[in-house]
Amino acid sequence: MGAPLLLFAFALLLSQPLFADDLLPLQPLLDAANKGDEVKPPAGRYRGPVYITQAITLNGENGVIIDAEGKGSVISLESDGAVLRNLHLVNSGDSHNDIDSGIQVRGNFNVIKDNRIENTLFGIDVGESKSNIIRRNRISSKPYELGLRGDSIRLWYSFNNKVIDNVITDSRDMVAWYSGDNEFSGNVVSGGRYSLHFMYSKYNLVENNHFSKNSVGIFLMYSDGIVVRNNYIASAAGATGVGIGFKETSGITVEQNQVLHCASGLYIDVSPFDPDLPNVIRDNLIAFNGIGIRFLNDWQGNTFTANHFKGNIAQVVVSGAGSAGRHLWQGNFWDDYEGFDNNRDGVGDTPYELFAYADRVWMDIGGAQFFMGSPILEVIDFLERLAPFSDPLLLLRDQSPLIQANK
Repeated sequence: MGAPLLLFAFALLLSQPLFADDLLPLQPLLDAANKGDEVKPPAGRYRGPVYITQAITLNGENGVIIDAEGKGSVISLESDGAVLRNLHLVNSGDSHNDIDSGIQVRGNFNVIKDNRIENTLFGIDVGESKSNIIRRNRISSKPYELGLRGDSIRLWYSFNNKVIDNVITDSRDMVAWYSGDNEFSGNVVSGGRYSLHFMYSKYNLVENNHFSKNSVGIFLMYSDGIVVRNNYIASAAGATGVGIGFKETSGITVEQNQVLHCASGLYIDVSPFDPDLPNVIRDNLIAFNGIGIRFLNDWQGNTFTANHFKGNIAQVVVSGAGSAGRHLWQGNFWDDYEGFDNNRDGVGDTPYELFAYADRVWMDIGGAQFFMGSPILEVIDFLERLAPFSDPLLLLRDQSPLIQANK
């Protein structure tokens, strides 16, 4: 920011009565800036909402708080090439229809980084915008019930954006609608509903995120060609808790993730939807879940290789009377494998086979799931394995199970 603009800013501030409850004006300072200027206001609490319509840098490193006083979005960014950083944004409105947010982005090639966004309905809303960078922001929503909060970061018809290294607590969802070729990496999300939710959004990258204590980790709905790699997903508990979910989704790569302590580690429903685009699930640790993988139906087209199944109450479950035998299972580690490795090649001498015995009771009757893992069902299951009343159902066969875990 040039000297004349800086002098104008100080004169403007000095002309205002500075009582304790007063908010300083910021919009005149932004309107007076020229394209390419850096606006660095003195420390203070400023009145929002504010509007940015040209490529300037708004830097709040001096200690700038912008307070929308419960009206609209704190900042509306309607420009290309702007930078918003080091700001503390608070008190948006509470309209879901208007998507009241900390920052509403309607432009391209903007950088939004190192901001603190609190008590705003939505955090950062990106609509019909591309090639923006959203990095190292700390975001939390209003203290409403979970379903009434806004989304922490929301992409709508937006492409080639990077959402990187943000810390999100107590918001609703991080979500992409009709948005492709975006990157979500290094984010930490807790206390929400969906850590990350895709709807009709293709070819996104999800990598190196830490998602814990949310209702759902990652859910992929009608969203093909996504890569989910090296994420930590834990403690998606409750009746609907899911680590990674698939709904009519094809061509997905899920690899090198840790999915731990969830009600269901993976939840798969009519996926892959396109039979020519199989889903590849490989080299993941799926451990200490109620159910390792839950198939909602008897389907086919997924490939499971080099995964590690450890400490799950049930490794694989298929709803209804179906099996998981039409998927490819090869070279996975199963901690309940009962075979040997006489030639010491690291692969079991006999296939790993998983059967459904009495546990079909809780698979097929929803209310009975409450008793999953209880002593009575464990006794019934043991007795039927010992002396089956009828032929058990083969759920899956892994022809080359690993003998030792490397995870």
